[in-house]
Amino acid sequence: MSENTKTPGSDRRAFLKGVAVAGGATAVAVAGGAAVADVSAGKAEAAKAKAKAVTGYHETDHIRKYYRLARF
Repeated sequence: MSENTKTPGSDRRAFLKGVAVAGGATAVAVAGGAAVADVSAGKAEAAKAKAKAVTGYHETDHIRKYYRLARF
């Protein structure tokens, strides 16, 4: 008869440890994603405000340079 070195609850303990580690990693990933989302949301709002300020066609220096090089 072979001796079982594992106690009956050791598999359950390993499972619960894994769940705790996975839960902590998920919390860090969610918190990190929220910080990135906040930064990109600020940039998006600034871009929208800038886009609203300039409407319609307008020539800029780089457009004039393109016309000059393309000979329009």
